[in-house]
Amino acid sequence: MSGSTHERGPKRANGARETEILGLLQQAEGALTPGEVAERLGGELTYSTVVTILTRLHAKELLTRSPRGRAYAYAPVTDDPGFAARRMRTVLEERSDREDVLARFADGLSATDAELLRQLLGNDSPNR
Repeated sequence: MSGSTHERGPKRANGARETEILGLLQQAEGALTPGEVAERLGGELTYSTVVTILTRLHAKELLTRSPRGRAYAYAPVTDDPGFAARRMRTVLEERSDREDVLARFADGLSATDAELLRQLLGNDSPNR
């Protein structure tokens, strides 16, 4: 291998690789080891690069991991809508003007989305 790159394919931003691997794990029917992830990527990345990306995603609390043989198997902590909700919550938690942000968000909703939100907020489920 020439140079200091760990990638076999074209150079892509770390965020793009993380998104690609997270999507792959979301589509899998169970947790995958780094070797299984590398194989499903078709050899685009080296094993060590896949381990680095999986470790980074685990540190960001986007993946769980459990021992499988001599490696860990990784799985997403939630599905795609769950990740979108986490991003929205993170943005809101970073703001001191939460009421204003929520008001602007609500004002920008379509009538259909506003009605859906009303229905969801009217739901007594503790998971919402």
